[in-house]
Amino acid sequence: MSEEKMQAEQEHCHCEGKCSHEGNHHSHDHEEHSHSHEGHSHAHGDHHHTEVIHTGHEFDHIDKKTEQRIYILEGLGCANCAAKMERQICALPEVEMAVLTYATKQLKVAANHQEALLPKLQEICSSIESEVTVVPKEEEKPLPKVKKSLFEENKKEILIIAAGAILFAAGTISEHMGMTPLYPAIGFVVAYVLLGWEIVWSALKNLTKGHVFDENFLMSVATLAAFAIGDFAEAVGVMLFYRIGELFEDIAVDRSRSQIMEAVDMRPEVVNRVEGSNVYEIPAKSAEVGDILLIRPGDRIPLDGTVAEGTSRIDTSPVTGEPVPVAVSPGSSLVSGCVNEQGVLKMRVEKKLSESMVTKILDSVENAAASKPKLDRFITRFARVYTPIVVLAAVLTAIIPSMITGDWNHWIYTAITFLVISCPCALVLSVPLAFFSGIGAGSKRGILFKGGVSIEALKDVKAVVMDKTGTITKGEFQVQSVVPKGRIGMEELLRKAAECELGSTHPIGTSIVEAAREKGLTLVRPKEAEEISGKGIRAVIEEQEVLCGNRALMEKYQVDTRSFEYTEYGTEVLIAVNGELSGYIVIADALKEEAVRAVETLKKEHLAAAMLTGDARDSARAVADAVGLQEIYAQLLPQEKLEHLQMIRKKYGPVMFVGDGINDAPVLAGADVGAAMGSGADAAIEAADVVFMTSSVEAIPDSIRIARVTGKIAMQNVVFALAIKALVMLLGFFGAANMWMAVFADTGVAMLCVLNSIRILYRKF
Repeated sequence: MSEEKMQAEQEHCHCEGKCSHEGNHHSHDHEEHSHSHEGHSHAHGDHHHTEVIHTGHEFDHIDKKTEQRIYILEGLGCANCAAKMERQICALPEVEMAVLTYATKQLKVAANHQEALLPKLQEICSSIESEVTVVPKEEEKPLPKVKKSLFEENKKEILIIAAGAILFAAGTISEHMGMTPLYPAIGFVVAYVLLGWEIVWSALKNLTKGHVFDENFLMSVATLAAFAIGDFAEAVGVMLFYRIGELFEDIAVDRSRSQIMEAVDMRPEVVNRVEGSNVYEIPAKSAEVGDILLIRPGDRIPLDGTVAEGTSRIDTSPVTGEPVPVAVSPGSSLVSGCVNEQGVLKMRVEKKLSESMVTKILDSVENAAASKPKLDRFITRFARVYTPIVVLAAVLTAIIPSMITGDWNHWIYTAITFLVISCPCALVLSVPLAFFSGIGAGSKRGILFKGGVSIEALKDVKAVVMDKTGTITKGEFQVQSVVPKGRIGMEELLRKAAECELGSTHPIGTSIVEAAREKGLTLVRPKEAEEISGKGIRAVIEEQEVLCGNRALMEKYQVDTRSFEYTEYGTEVLIAVNGELSGYIVIADALKEEAVRAVETLKKEHLAAAMLTGDARDSARAVADAVGLQEIYAQLLPQEKLEHLQMIRKKYGPVMFVGDGINDAPVLAGADVGAAMGSGADAAIEAADVVFMTSSVEAIPDSIRIARVTGKIAMQNVVFALAIKALVMLLGFFGAANMWMAVFADTGVAMLCVLNSIRILYRKF
């Protein structure tokens, strides 16, 4: 892992402070996914669509014996309060690590004896925000099927605001009508009690617990000070505007959170289980391996399984981002989260809900949200300093200019404006929601970021380095050409080679057999077949000795190969009959269709693109020329890949490496950003910071664009929040701003930051 990535992960709150690949006679010295132009020499690792998705690097160094548990903080509504809760929980001596993610309301705690710890967690959280209830995730109540209307969800708050607004309007009108001052004063006091009672009471309770600089206390002091200087209407108006702003901010946060979670949470509530001729609706979590489920057209595949009966086309885009539907028939794999487009299917459950793809994707997004970027951690630390400084400035503004000028009312009013501005919520909220939106936008396109740290590093990359096999190419071998060199024809040459390879399980051998069968050739097993390790096969076919393998095999049996001249890209298999070279077959790993477009896009984004591979130089050069890569490094061992990666980093700057092999794990971990293809080895996915579920090369530039937009929007939020607060403070100091503007600088700016963050979800990349 690069030093930058290790440092980023270690900076996070620490209590404040698999697969094996076997070759056969087609072996190779370098890379499991490699070709050699020198003969029938190839060792190719098995490709499989993995579902191992690991995230949450912050907890990687925690002792595995330490219990880790996730809690849901129901009622959490303040980003700054969440940061305070995390700090206090981290400070508990029995807690090794704690991460509280405001975007998902999840608290992950590493500590033993969690049952005894739960009351302490509840006490800390409710002391900071009284409405918060700490619930173990497994006890979380499922969301209701029927969504409440906006009014139903916020009925109490809306009624209080409405009553307060009517009384405020009545007081203001009566004041302008010249009525006795007593009547408007009564109206303002009653309105203030309605609007501000909960806030003042919370401030008093928090004050006894030592929470001086929370927003309840600051708003209470500011509005009561306005009362003290006789500005009743201003005090009530500011409290009214504050409550309205808080309501809209809460709605915006909840809606943005739900939109992101709906995009990634594809878990079903119920499934239709088939028993004989009957169909029963049961909870999805009750479905067991081996159950038969009914999937109607338009239904989402609920769990991972296989087709037991029926044919259809499956839309895999919700999981992989791939827009082209996939045809399925009995025996085909079904991945949960995909949508059945046409026929009625019966599927056999292979994995329970907790182990299916829909749950793994949701868990990966939630864990990714808990991995906080440097900018987020900086803003959280900055907010702790920002509020006391602004409060101190307010106190000094109230006293010093007043003593000099004697205009106490003006300077006290200016000071209480500062108090309102000192609320740090807009700042603390501005970054995590932007990164959470970026994680959600990626997951909608089959790109799984393993946290804000990954996005933050990805937005700064200057070069993209790719492995060849399984990344630029499909990792699927196909016969490209059959070239006769003797007296037998093309089909006869292919048939003899295929009959030699009938017993082979190697991709090169099976590709020759498949090509022969596609041409309708009748294949007969040879009377005798001998495997020559590392060279090929000697067989007896129709009383003829047939050799099928590399140049070394030909030399072993003294076959004259001087007439053979290799000019094509791929792995060549030489065929000799009765000691005479009869021709050769070229097998190549096909390029991914989108590889050329992806490389062109990287160049348009002003990113350097290079290829590192263990393959022979000729094969590597042929692929590079086909996709438009100028910088290639071939015949590399895994350690040499890492050395070349460091060289490229020195040349261009931060680098992203994309690979899929088990031997790519060291270079993935050593890159500034490591990305793995979803079809790759578990070890590669484990070591990567980003996983491309589509295994598409175009996901590479897409991920970089998402990261850049996310970083840009997060920075926009921070700059906007700080600039508005600084501007209102400056205007206030010169008497050109009022408390209404100060409230906008707090709740209004927070709401705009939320809306700005959610843009990432709907942006086209």
